[in-house]
Amino acid sequence: MPENLKKWTTAHNLEILKVLNGRSNVYFVWNGTSGLLVDTGKKSSGKKLNKNLQQLKNEGKTIDFLALTHTHYDHCQNAAKIQAQENCKILVSKKEAEFCKNGFTPLPSGTFKFSRIIVGLGKRLKIKRFSYETFKPDILIENELELQEFGGLVRIISTPGHTAGSLSILVDNEIALVGDTLFSIFKNSVFPPFANDVPELIKSWGKLLNTRCRLFLPGHGREISRKLLKEEWQKYHWKPICIS
Repeated sequence: MPENLKKWTTAHNLEILKVLNGRSNVYFVWNGTSGLLVDTGKKSSGKKLNKNLQQLKNEGKTIDFLALTHTHYDHCQNAAKIQAQENCKILVSKKEAEFCKNGFTPLPSGTFKFSRIIVGLGKRLKIKRFSYETFKPDILIENELELQEFGGLVRIISTPGHTAGSLSILVDNEIALVGDTLFSIFKNSVFPPFANDVPELIKSWGKLLNTRCRLFLPGHGREISRKLLKEEWQKYHWKPICIS
């Protein structure tokens, strides 16, 4: 039985489908001729992801590109496999290209007491748990890239903070796929429990608000409204960031 995938449609009829949810979200963007997968989730979710991707292919959709919002293990453990089976081009920040060669991206800093404890425990565990199969990116992004295959309606921008190379994908300037630049796991909050550079992160929130995007789809949790993002940005951007 095919799964009923959650879908958003933009003014120019670009489709965004959530092809994986749970611990990590994975999205697929389709314009009728080209397809863009955003992130891949953890290896343990690979079977479910493959099933949903096959559903898309049965409908005539193709996976031409894979954009990684960043290279933490929970976003890219299936990247090498998807690259091999779909022959798609992988897009990643130039700042994280070296991690792809090594198959490991350092864990981010905790922004709360509890998340600092989690990171501390994680660093004591074997590195294998947080590693991934190495892969070679096809396109390295420095600041911004417009995908011509989508008629200028898909733009990838740099939104550092969670990691130095974090990226966000703007679809039709209406909906942004933001990876871990925003989190939606706490009520009425988009502040992440993990980030390497919080002041830079808040600047990236402002950068997202300078687009016309009305909806923001994070790597973890539910969709985020422009209203909530604006409220959070106003709360943090004008004052020193105090990490609890």
